[in-house]
Amino acid sequence: MNVIISASELADVLRSERPPVLLDVRWQLSTAAASGQPFDGRAAYASGHIPGAVFVDLDRELASAPGPRGRHPLPDLDVFGAAMRRAGVSAGTPVVAYDGGIGWAAARAWWLLRWTGHPDVRVLDGGLPAWDGPLEAEAETEAEAEAETEAPAQGDFVPKPAEGAVLDADGAAALARSGVLLDARAGKRYRGEVEPIDPVGGHIPGALSAPTSDNVDADGRFRPAAELRARFGELGVTRDVPVGVYCGSGVSAAHEVLALEVAGIPAALYVGSWSEWTSDPARPVAVGPDPQ
Repeated sequence: MNVIISASELADVLRSERPPVLLDVRWQLSTAAASGQPFDGRAAYASGHIPGAVFVDLDRELASAPGPRGRHPLPDLDVFGAAMRRAGVSAGTPVVAYDGGIGWAAARAWWLLRWTGHPDVRVLDGGLPAWDGPLEAEAETEAEAEAETEAPAQGDFVPKPAEGAVLDADGAAALARSGVLLDARAGKRYRGEVEPIDPVGGHIPGALSAPTSDNVDADGRFRPAAELRARFGELGVTRDVPVGVYCGSGVSAAHEVLALEVAGIPAALYVGSWSEWTSDPARPVAVGPDPQ
């Protein structure tokens, strides 16, 4: 099954007898917009979303609180499962996740659902900017609320994590030596030239730079599978080599895992990523373009 879906395909399946559950996962890495206020995905959802979509909070429902395990560690499975059931997710119901266009947050939702056993999850290619259908806003008055469509029926999805799809710090370090470990952050952060968030710049020794920006075209849509296979192939990635991905906090790396899946290549995710790696000053750090 394809793991991405175009806006036109989504419009068609929403009119079908078996429409998917829609997850709106709008989120931004930046802590403040031009107004000085942090980005509010819930407010963005309220102002306009694909009809029938349910908002999912990445920071609270797709991750646990920041700490030594990173800025976006794995969520408590009870919290994640409750959020998915609230959205109407059941084991036999198709799911489509979308975000504001960059694809990172939607990929995080996709990865978590796939990791915990859901068999039918896709990401809207290009996110909300690719959608040219109608949008709906949240009701502001009681009369509008009464006219709105009913909330989705409670789902029955129970998360059951798979083995082998998640790396910890030791596993990531070992994979950098025995397989291919990809760093999905911008090249400048990989090389240690800048580090706007974490205390130390650089990369895990042995990791290869593979920014998520190279996964997509100018419109933010994924490059064709053949191009992605060629891109990752130049880094030594094949189906016969174990592959892992990390980023700053396990969000943009999920986008890279999704791109690898489009290319037909399975990969593990180091969820704690650089924010966890650098929380322990004893862990080694490499700088510059050389992986070592």
